[in-house]
Amino acid sequence: MATIHRTTLAPTKLELLTGWLPSQPWYREGTTAPRLSRAGGFRLDDPAGEVGIELMVVTDAAGDGTAYFVPMTYRGAPLEEAAAGLIGTSEHGVLGTRWIYDTEHDPVAMAQLLAFVTGTVPAQHQSESDTPDPSVGRSWDGGEGGVVELVRVPEPGVPATGRGSVEVDWTRPGGGTARGVVAVVR
Repeated sequence: MATIHRTTLAPTKLELLTGWLPSQPWYREGTTAPRLSRAGGFRLDDPAGEVGIELMVVTDAAGDGTAYFVPMTYRGAPLEEAAAGLIGTSEHGVLGTRWIYDTEHDPVAMAQLLAFVTGTVPAQHQSESDTPDPSVGRSWDGGEGGVVELVRVPEPGVPATGRGSVEVDWTRPGGGTARGVVAVVR
């Protein structure tokens, strides 16, 4: 189980995402720079204990409150094959320099996400060590493997299409909660 350290991260995850998000093709451009808030998410454990895997939902108060699914991995060294997915680096108060990647480019994280969908690993609470998160929903029709596609702009109430899916809750900018599909297995 991953240990959640209560420490500093400079720049913070939201600061890194504020610079990275507007360069993504699925970003819904607002009239100003993004004003991001952490809105929900969960973690998955790396069986080797080397990669931090956080699957975060953020909302952007600069626009219409759009929710974005921005899963990230944290590594203690660069991952050359994931260079295209580098969000940035940050200094962790306990672990030192962390290379932060978009999960879509990290093979360990994508394998763990598929393992969650198929029911072989549990979702973990986003900010509590060794705490399962039963609120994260999954569906799986059985069978072997599949390809995981991330839903970067989840919409409440939009049904999943595919062999399996992941659903999470998030907090809306004005209050209240929403729930939607953030990953689909085809």
